[in-house]
Amino acid sequence: MNPPGLDNLLTCLRFPSVSTDSLRRDDTRACAEWLLGKVREMGLTGELRETPGHPVLLAKNKHIAGRRTVLLYGHYDVQPAEPLNEWKSPAFEPTIRDGRIYCRGATDNKGQLMAHMQGLAETLEKHADLPVNLIILFEGEEEIGSPNLKPFLEKYRDELKCDMVAISDTGMVAPGVGTFTYGLRGIACAQAWVRGPTIDLHSGIFGGAVANPVTAVARLTATLHHADGKVAVEGFYDGVRDIADWERQAWAALGDGDAEMLELTGSPALFGEPGYTERERRWARPTVEVNGIGGGYQGEGSKTVIGREAFVKLSCRLVPDQNPDVILKKVEAHLRAHVPPGVRLEFVPGHTGMPYIMDPHSPLGTAAQRALRQVFGENVALIREGGSIPIVQAFKDVLGVDTLLLGLALPDCQAHAPNENFPIENFVAGVRLNQALLAELA
Repeated sequence: MNPPGLDNLLTCLRFPSVSTDSLRRDDTRACAEWLLGKVREMGLTGELRETPGHPVLLAKNKHIAGRRTVLLYGHYDVQPAEPLNEWKSPAFEPTIRDGRIYCRGATDNKGQLMAHMQGLAETLEKHADLPVNLIILFEGEEEIGSPNLKPFLEKYRDELKCDMVAISDTGMVAPGVGTFTYGLRGIACAQAWVRGPTIDLHSGIFGGAVANPVTAVARLTATLHHADGKVAVEGFYDGVRDIADWERQAWAALGDGDAEMLELTGSPALFGEPGYTERERRWARPTVEVNGIGGGYQGEGSKTVIGREAFVKLSCRLVPDQNPDVILKKVEAHLRAHVPPGVRLEFVPGHTGMPYIMDPHSPLGTAAQRALRQVFGENVALIREGGSIPIVQAFKDVLGVDTLLLGLALPDCQAHAPNENFPIENFVAGVRLNQALLAELA
């Protein structure tokens, strides 16, 4: 027998709400409309508010003077499911195997979002009220960097006034270990094009006479790092905040992260900036990563051409106190200074998001830790996380409040990858966490 609320989660997962895919626009909206129906079933007032992209779901209970106001954030959009052939079951047909739900969006973010929804539904059914004034804000563009949400916050600033934000869109360090993420890395994306001849050329007739853009983009990309993995961009580490001693000790106490990372990734060895553990690199050090590189002929067999252009896609993960716009300018300057002769460079900035950090020992942070202990026991992990949720810093900038990131995803949930999954027991724990958290925050 399924636990209460699980059938609703399975229904939500069947919507292929891929925000980056224009062909899925109607599916994404249908998911928002379905969620709107659910909040209204609970007795909350709710509506969809339009943006230049996908709509924002906004819902509230009856606000009472003197109570704390909590803004609960989540996102109903998901990543593309490709490559589809690597899924063991259909990507948008939730399948339960060994106590886990396999489906795109199961962990990121529908499983976690729906756990909060079920927690609210049960509390409202039992008490006909919540212990706090609640604002629900679910968006449909998190997976493309939330381009319209900061303007939305600014437009409705007064209506969205709150005391804190609560989000479950992060991870747990291990099964059964309550995890409070008090910091996130920021992000800065870009694409660089390297162009040579105006048309593809015969590599026999023209080879050796003109620069090959594919070779050039490989050489150019290799200049971004020193041989030991440290970023070679001038000024990249300027202003980077040091890791506190208590953080190093807390993270080291979580166990052998190196061994865990090797097992989780299947990599033959770890590699990265010298002088830091793998957790310190992932959680508190900045990176430049190559997300894709290509050019020339990609089909079967040989085609002896010199391609007219090649590209590299980059993402920088940033830490306090780095600014994404400043970093992109430094990366562009580095690439222009190192572009090989005989080709032209075009640099196209992409989406960005600020890094975020709060004090986990503040009154708000200790309230979150108490809620985690009620659900998971005394062993609570305090971590930063390597991923980015750009809107978190926007909540701080626009609404002036901190965000509690209490994740329910396990390290092997495979978010953004084929066979994404979410443990049913984590869904059940998330329902209890919602209820404990609102009680503590009240």
